[in-house]
Amino acid sequence: MKNQLLEKVAAKSQKQTLPKFKIGDTVDVHCLIKEGEKERVQIFNGTVISRRGSGISETITVRRIVNEQGVERIFPLHSPNIVDIKPVRSGRSRKAKLYYLRDRVGRSTRLKDEHTDQSDGTKE
Repeated sequence: MKNQLLEKVAAKSQKQTLPKFKIGDTVDVHCLIKEGEKERVQIFNGTVISRRGSGISETITVRRIVNEQGVERIFPLHSPNIVDIKPVRSGRSRKAKLYYLRDRVGRSTRLKDEHTDQSDGTKE
């Protein structure tokens, strides 16, 4: 009984369509920021280093470098404050969590592009 009620409430507030992206992709997360009575949309651009949870409690961790300092934000995917998530670039990753990027700086934080062939560099 209790689980059925929780599932009904969760189903109402869950977003029906989410864009397809995976670990290693670069995404633009459009967040709704409330400052007093005003509302605006702020874009957080970065690499998805973690995706955890399922259903209504699913979250992603997005990392970017600002002023030579690493910044990570954890976004609940089904939050009403997340207006949109747009995949910008697809990166190739062989791991589920990219926490090793925290120790890297500069060009070593870049991931290889998903759609390039290793032999001649052309797109597939």
